Amino acid sequence: MSKVVLITGGNSGIGLAIAHAVAQRGAVVCIACRDQAKAAAARAEIMARTPGAQVELYELDLASFAKIRAFVEAFKARHDRLDALINNAGVLAPRQQFTAEGYEQHIGANYIGPVLLTQLLLPLLKVAADEGGAGRGDARIVHLSSIAHTMGQIDLSTFRGRKPYRAFPAYAQSKLANLLFSNVLARRLPKGITSQALHPGGVMSPLYRDLPAWQYAVMRPFLIGPERPGQLVAELALDPKRRGETGGYFSVQHPKIVKRVARDTTLQDRLYEQTCEWVGVEPLPARG
Repeated sequence: MSKVVLITGGNSGIGLAIAHAVAQRGAVVCIACRDQAKAAAARAEIMARTPGAQVELYELDLASFAKIRAFVEAFKARHDRLDALINNAGVLAPRQQFTAEGYEQHIGANYIGPVLLTQLLLPLLKVAADEGGAGRGDARIVHLSSIAHTMGQIDLSTFRGRKPYRAFPAYAQSKLANLLFSNVLARRLPKGITSQALHPGGVMSPLYRDLPAWQYAVMRPFLIGPERPGQLVAELALDPKRRGETGGYFSVQHPKIVKRVARDTTLQDRLYEQTCEWVGVEPLPARG
């Protein structure tokens, strides 16, 4: 049976590179994103490069709880298991914007939405984890964080908006939140499900499409292509040698720096439990 891998934002940039790498490993590639025209173009590109690839397209907007729930129902209608969830999609917005529920867009779409998505998909991940007996299977979650997390700090008072608004602190906070989420999952997930995070490196990506032209011009000489992080994510999601590994943080480019606060279990628990309350789901219980 082919592994089933879900990639958020798999239609362009790093997400598309991940989709190519996953398809080359023979897994079913499930691309979830907002723009279905771009998704269709991505599927055509994947199938041209990997003939016979199995590629499914889904509509997903991480800035809306209702649309996340609708996506999960659509996905469950086609699959009763999920082998790997790759929380890749992200935004970097120069102007302050808000999600459907009124959260600042970075923290809402980059962190809160993926928390809800992950929690709703846990039953399908557990099916894969329980294959062959309780906890003897292999299900994985991979989160794309960023070295920007080292400049972030968790300030709940900014989750509904910032005055004055500055894009980078908002983005950095969301990436720190991603890493905190990955780490709390690694401590709380049932046996057979793992959680890893990574910094993909400075990548030429549509993530930067809304930056001023001069700013992107300064950054561009230091950026790499998306293929290297795409291969690393596929490895973390599917490679047998990564089976059972959890709570890790990886980086395509050096240095690999982890902010000390990202390892703060009290902060991990507090943020996770509060976020679950906001999105209306039960948090995973803490292990004894």
